[in-house]
Amino acid sequence: MDRPFLDLAPCGPLRGSLRVPGDKSVTHRGLMLLALAQGEGRLYHPLKAGDTLSTVRVLRALGAGIEEEGPHFRVRGQGLRLREPEDVVDCGNAGTLMRLLLGILSGQEGLFAVLTGDASLRRRPMGRVVEPLRAMGASIDGREGGKKAPLAVRGGGLKGVSYTLPVPSAQVKSALLLAGLFAEGVTEVVEPVPTRDHTERLFRHFGLPLEAEGPRVRTRRAEPFPARDLTVPGDFSSAAFFLVAALLTPGSEVTVEGVGLNTTRTGLLKVLREMGADLEWQVVEGEAGEPVGWIRARYSPLKGVSVDPGLIPLMVDEVPVLAAAAAWAEGETYIPNLSELRVKESDRVAAIAHNLRALGVGVEEGPDWLWKPG
Repeated sequence: MDRPFLDLAPCGPLRGSLRVPGDKSVTHRGLMLLALAQGEGRLYHPLKAGDTLSTVRVLRALGAGIEEEGPHFRVRGQGLRLREPEDVVDCGNAGTLMRLLLGILSGQEGLFAVLTGDASLRRRPMGRVVEPLRAMGASIDGREGGKKAPLAVRGGGLKGVSYTLPVPSAQVKSALLLAGLFAEGVTEVVEPVPTRDHTERLFRHFGLPLEAEGPRVRTRRAEPFPARDLTVPGDFSSAAFFLVAALLTPGSEVTVEGVGLNTTRTGLLKVLREMGADLEWQVVEGEAGEPVGWIRARYSPLKGVSVDPGLIPLMVDEVPVLAAAAAWAEGETYIPNLSELRVKESDRVAAIAHNLRALGVGVEEGPDWLWKPG
């Protein structure tokens, strides 16, 4: 009889090397920009999973030609002009897809679309994207005044704005930059705390307008641009689980190869080193502006730390595996600045605390923090 759980047993040392699937963030963004480009381009080694396949399905509904070629995608773009969908656009559980698509569709003059998703996505906050897009002239409405999906978008003329992110969010930043490609004047995003910069790197890869100066990133209306092939680096978030498993298992040494080493994603490495982890990494190549290399982890007795709040935006998806490492560390660990994890596809803070307690780990949670006593 099928059971909704796994039987796990202790194992010996983990030794060897591996490659992880492609980066989800880069896959989403690569597909979208190829759909807006002129001509055909290939996306090599993308992540093929629920969220990114939702992006493929949605972009096809908007007129992009996307075909699978083994593990890769061949994309025929629409040249900055998407087709009006014939039906409601279902984003599944993909928050990145919905938020970034709002930026793109807002600038498609005359196009009308309704975006929805599964029950989880319909609960997630969209006002943080809708509000600044409306300031640019976007026509967006939906549940709770446009704060929740389903959302109706009527594309029209946009004007650039300067917008300071009230909370760190690469998705909001990316949505505004994408909208800025269709806007009159300059669109500027100011981020007091750095967030992942995959969108900016891909803008450069495709030759799109981009200026970066300290915390300010600017773009402006784009001319039609040619498609370019790009290779997706291995997903750092996926690699993190194998690295932490090696750190916690005596006698282990694991190397992850071909993984993205973008410094706006690898805050976890700094925290683990502060905990005493024996880690090495090196950039050996670049793909579409993304640094790619290897990371090696060896078994290490870990000690608890108080995590720098400024590092959380650089490791927001790795907090669950950091909490697992903290469970084995000597001494207390404090992880702050976790409010964004409360409004993901689930309440990740509550889920982490619940599952650690189920394993006998004493952990406390607050509105935006986790604490594992010593």
